[in-house]
Amino acid sequence: MISAGEFRNGVTFEWDGKVMQVVEFQHVKPGKGAAFVRTKMKNVLTGSVTENSFNPSEKFENAVIDRREMEFSYQVDNLYYFMDLETYELEPIDVSLLGENFKFVKENTSCIVQSYKDKVFSVEPPNFVDLLVTATDPGVKGDTATNVTKPATLETGAEVKVPLFINAGEKIRIDTRSGEYLERSKG
Repeated sequence: MISAGEFRNGVTFEWDGKVMQVVEFQHVKPGKGAAFVRTKMKNVLTGSVTENSFNPSEKFENAVIDRREMEFSYQVDNLYYFMDLETYELEPIDVSLLGENFKFVKENTSCIVQSYKDKVFSVEPPNFVDLLVTATDPGVKGDTATNVTKPATLETGAEVKVPLFINAGEKIRIDTRSGEYLERSKG
């Protein structure tokens, strides 16, 4: 059990049958009346953010979020199969639980699979991935305008904007959180 007075950023707890994570909190002691804890919290299953005030002595059940590193193995229709790196068991995860940034993940990539009471609710891809550019328009010699980009298709099928000097067949580094080109891959 955890009391509202013990809230800190990142703490997860059960509230009204939902699993919530503290995003922001503030202990308020007004001149008149009782102290309270103003809390901004996120529902970890749906991602919705709400604000609420709690009595500091109010108790909640701790919610333990399981974070396991698993490797993306393959996809069949709407199911993506992830291999547990300790037991080598495959776990199917529905495409609806994968974020928009999963389009940058190729097979054999390690991801963080988050679950609560053995129910998967989120898959976090690595923050940075190196991918091969499979198709893009060739750069034109002399066209060196600053910050001009062109579309490029990657080996996963995702499309990103890249600088004019990037050609098909090159490996580039992508930030999966923003979907932006960072640099040419080293090595």
